[in-house]
Amino acid sequence: MNNQLLEDMAKSVINGEVDEAKQLAQQAIEQGIKPLDAINKGFVAGINYVGEQFGIGEMFLPELVMAAEAMKSAVAVLEPELQRQGTVRKFFGNVVIGTVKGDIHDIGKTLVATMLSASGFQVYDLGCDVSAETFLEKSRQVNADIVGLSSLLTTTMVYQKDIINAFEKAGLRSRVKIIVGGAPISEDWTKEIGADGFSKDAFGAVALAKELVTA
Repeated sequence: MNNQLLEDMAKSVINGEVDEAKQLAQQAIEQGIKPLDAINKGFVAGINYVGEQFGIGEMFLPELVMAAEAMKSAVAVLEPELQRQGTVRKFFGNVVIGTVKGDIHDIGKTLVATMLSASGFQVYDLGCDVSAETFLEKSRQVNADIVGLSSLLTTTMVYQKDIINAFEKAGLRSRVKIIVGGAPISEDWTKEIGADGFSKDAFGAVALAKELVTA
C-alpha cells in the first residue's frame, strides 16, 4: 500500500483542502487502493487528528469546518467505488439528524453529521426546518438507532421536546436514542425534555453516539 498517499490524504483533511482531498481519493482508486482503506487509514486519520487538536484548543471552528468539508468530498468520490466493488462499510448504527422546525441554522448540524459519518455511522441528514413528522418517517424508514435534534435558537429549542413526545406517542422512544445539541442546550434542558444526552461540539457528539449504541 502507498503509505505516502495515505499520509497525503490525512494532510489534505488536516489542512482543509477540499480539491486536494478529491484528487487523492481518485488517485487511490486509480492505484487500486481499497476504498475502505483510503477512508479509514487515510482520511479518517486526518479528521481524528483535527478532533484531537480542536479538543485541546490548538485548532478552531473554521479549521474544523474545512476539515469536515475535505473529508466529505473525499468520501463522495470513494463511495461509488465502494458500491461498485460490493464492499459494505461496517457501521456503528443509523443516525437521523436535522435542525428542528423553525430553525434554519445549518453549520453545526452539518458538522456533527459529517463527523458521525467519518466515525463509522450511517447518517441521514434531513437538513433544516425539520418537522416531527419528517423525523418520525425517516426514522422508521431507515430503522434509526439515534436521532439528533439541533437547535440554535431559544425560540426553537422547545420543539425538541415536541419531537421527543411524538416519538413516545408513536411507540418508538424505547428503541430510538435521542440526542440534542445547539448553543442554548444544556444538561438541565436535556434532562427536562427526556433526551438521552447532549453535546456542545461535534466530537463530543461522536463519543456520545458511540456510548449510546454500545450501552
